[in-house]
Amino acid sequence: MDQFNREEFDQLAAEWRYVITDLICRAGSGHIGGALSLVEVVLSLYYRNMKVDPKNPKWADRDRLVLSKGHAAPVLYVALAYKGYFPMSWLPTMNADGTKLPSHADGRTVPGVDMTTGSLGQGLSAACGMAMAAKTDGRTHNVFCIIGDGESNEGQNWEAAMFAAHNKLDNLVAITDCNQMQIDGTTQEIMCLEPLAQKWKGFGWEVLEMDGHDWDSINTTINQAVAVKGKPVMIIAHTIKGKGCTIIENTVESHNIKVPDQAAYDKYMNALTVSAKLPY
Repeated sequence: MDQFNREEFDQLAAEWRYVITDLICRAGSGHIGGALSLVEVVLSLYYRNMKVDPKNPKWADRDRLVLSKGHAAPVLYVALAYKGYFPMSWLPTMNADGTKLPSHADGRTVPGVDMTTGSLGQGLSAACGMAMAAKTDGRTHNVFCIIGDGESNEGQNWEAAMFAAHNKLDNLVAITDCNQMQIDGTTQEIMCLEPLAQKWKGFGWEVLEMDGHDWDSINTTINQAVAVKGKPVMIIAHTIKGKGCTIIENTVESHNIKVPDQAAYDKYMNALTVSAKLPY
C-alpha cells in the first residue's frame, strides 16, 4: 500500500483526469463521464486498499477488481499504467488499430485486468464466482466489483445479489458508481433505483455509503467493508459524472462524447479544472 499524502493524491487525481480526457479525445470518442466519476475510487483501491503486485499480475493471492461497467476502462487503464503493469507508451494508443487497449476493459490483452467487461450486468456474477472460488480454495484475498447505477437496471445483478448473500461471500465488496445518470437520461427518469440502499439490504447485503470523491470517506468505507463478516457488502459511492471537466460535468451528454477534430480536442482539454503534463 502507498503512504497517503493528500496533496500528492489530489495532484495524481488531477493528472489522471487530464490523461483520461486526452486518451478519449485522441481516440475520437469515448465514455468520459463514467471514467472521470471513478477517478478517486479507482485510485484509492490501487494505492491504498487492494493487495496487488504489478510485477506479477496473475499472483494467486492478489485482490481482484472487476470493472463491470467496462466502458469506463480508461480510468482502469490509467491506473494500471501508473502502477507499472504496462508501459505508459501504450496509453495514447487506446482504441487505435492494433492497440492492446480497446475501448472496453479487456483481460486478454491488458495485464492487470481481471475480467473482460462491457456487456453490462455480467461483472457482478463473475465477481461472485471469483469470491466463491477463493472461499473454496481457502484463500484470503478480496474481490472488488464496480457496477454502474444505470447498469443496476440489468436483472442479472439481482440474481448475483441473491447468490452472494446465500453463500455468505464476505470476501466480496461491490461498489455502485452512483452518479445518477446513464446513456439516455437520469436514472430517476429511465428506471428509478431508489430506495437503492434498502434494496441491497433486502437482498441480504451489508450496505455502506460514501462520498466517491473524498479520500477519507473512500478509505474509511472500504476498510469497513473489508472487515464485515458473514455477508457481502455493497458500497454506494455518490459521485459526479464527468467530474473535473466543466463543460460536461454532471450532464447526461458526458456519457459518450465525439471528438471529430482539433477544435473539439482543445475544447475538452481546456475545460479541465486542472492541467497536467502528459506522461507519454
